[in-house]
Amino acid sequence: MDRIAARRATMSRPATAFLSQPEPRTIGSFARGRQLCAGNFLFAGQLVQAEGKSIWQITPPDRAFAAELHGFAWLDDLAAVGDGPARKTAQAWIAEWIARYGAGRGPGWTADLAGRRLIRWISHAFLIMRGQEAEPTDAFMLSLAQQSHFLGRRWQAARPGLPRIEALTGLIYAGLSLEGMRDYVGPANAALARECDATISPDGLLASRNPEDLLDIFTLLTWAEMALSEAEVPPSPALQGAIERIAPILRSLRHADGGLARFHGGGRGLEGRLDAALAASGIKAAAPGGMAMGYTRLNAGRTTIITDTAPPPLGAVAGDAHASTLAFEITSGRRPLIVNCGSGKSFGPEWRRAGRATPSHSTLVLAGDSSARLGPSGPTEDWLVSGPRDVPVQTRRASDGLRLEAAHDGYVSRFGLTHARSIDMTFDGRGVAGEDMLLALDGSDQRRFDAALDATTLDGIRFDIRFHLHPDVDATLDMGGNAVSLALRSGEIWVFRSEGRGEMRLDPSVYLEKTRLRPRATKQIVLSGRAIEYATRIRWSLAKAQETPVGIRDLEPDDAFAPEAEPTEHTD
Repeated sequence: MDRIAARRATMSRPATAFLSQPEPRTIGSFARGRQLCAGNFLFAGQLVQAEGKSIWQITPPDRAFAAELHGFAWLDDLAAVGDGPARKTAQAWIAEWIARYGAGRGPGWTADLAGRRLIRWISHAFLIMRGQEAEPTDAFMLSLAQQSHFLGRRWQAARPGLPRIEALTGLIYAGLSLEGMRDYVGPANAALARECDATISPDGLLASRNPEDLLDIFTLLTWAEMALSEAEVPPSPALQGAIERIAPILRSLRHADGGLARFHGGGRGLEGRLDAALAASGIKAAAPGGMAMGYTRLNAGRTTIITDTAPPPLGAVAGDAHASTLAFEITSGRRPLIVNCGSGKSFGPEWRRAGRATPSHSTLVLAGDSSARLGPSGPTEDWLVSGPRDVPVQTRRASDGLRLEAAHDGYVSRFGLTHARSIDMTFDGRGVAGEDMLLALDGSDQRRFDAALDATTLDGIRFDIRFHLHPDVDATLDMGGNAVSLALRSGEIWVFRSEGRGEMRLDPSVYLEKTRLRPRATKQIVLSGRAIEYATRIRWSLAKAQETPVGIRDLEPDDAFAPEAEPTEHTD
């Protein structure tokens, strides 16, 4: 149906002109813009090197790569460069897209991609049309009109949630900016209001619990609200209400370095996008009690800890949900310290599945098993179909700081053991103390634990408590194996220690980023032992041993194209 609607839209010759142009609000990367001009095309975790070729002369390695090409978000990066060669590159590639695909052909004719593309073309129209001849400018304006009519007919075909919000925001941009498209504004504004109510709960929750998805939705909503307000069209109360609900949630999911907590398939977010979206909203409040969308935030001094303290989303709403209950991340100032491995989606199905498992998160793993499980087969094999359901959580002020207490029942049905975790942070943020417990709470759980213990011939049920480190952390295990020194690039030194039975070691780990060609090597601290009693306790602590010097060491360039991202995957 999209293809038929696209051909119908492009068979007409609607005339249009700009009535107004929204201020460009997207944030691009100067480094990525330079790489594009040099013929290095990095999208969806894959790199194609094709020096001297246009972006449309390469062969996309997969659908995700092709979708990023046709969505034109890369125009933000060329605009960030902004010089003559970058402008000419943008003009040439848009003209080529119109010649190749403008008649309704190709993979770019879906509602969400059309919405994303219209937002960029309209926002960067001055860059695109500046110094351009009349013929390509006329073709550009004609294509804008045709895509607007296509989107006006087909926005309902976009999947609910983020894709549909992207389509409707693009339609609002077109309706407000282009001559003859005003009739689309009212219906798109009303439809966006309905989508806000359907997608964002009264508490500001997103069903997938993916923080980066929430940021993307919030960014689009703020763009739509500002565009409507600037055109003196009243935004719907539902749109404004959704923005007011989401902003405090995102503030609570923001680390001290400005990045998002990486949970349930989400990344840190594009550099600067979170702060820009929050500033544009004008809403400064954070979620009360530091609890937001199933996450709990502790912050003191320059340190933040964000913990997943809710059941994972199960079934069709789960999206790319991870088995991460009670996992946490710690950031000190501008430096991530303890992290989760992240989403492996851009590295293929095996990495995606591995990234979703509990061992890829900074939490306790029992018997090498995840606390939540993917469906074994059939149409739900990609969904989490079982996992923790009871996750009590409490935060309070202790005598010398803040305290979080939480637990989950994800291992009870298999081993009879509840995982409980407490985390204490001092008021100055310089000390963190934690305790992980495995507890058989009642007679039924104890009998289940006894059966699981018998199956090990009383050797005990192995557990591993994992603390994945950011790749920029330099970790050293001391000679006695009793402590790990963690050096940050800022000059800070943190020391990790543990108490009680079990061993402590440094193991290899990975850090998964969709802007990289391959996983980054890093390390993890692992505390291992065996549960042989109804109550097993393991204590650990982190203490800052050295202050951060103020200097240029903490100011580093964009590393999206760091040496490990060398172009070895694809050539055209």
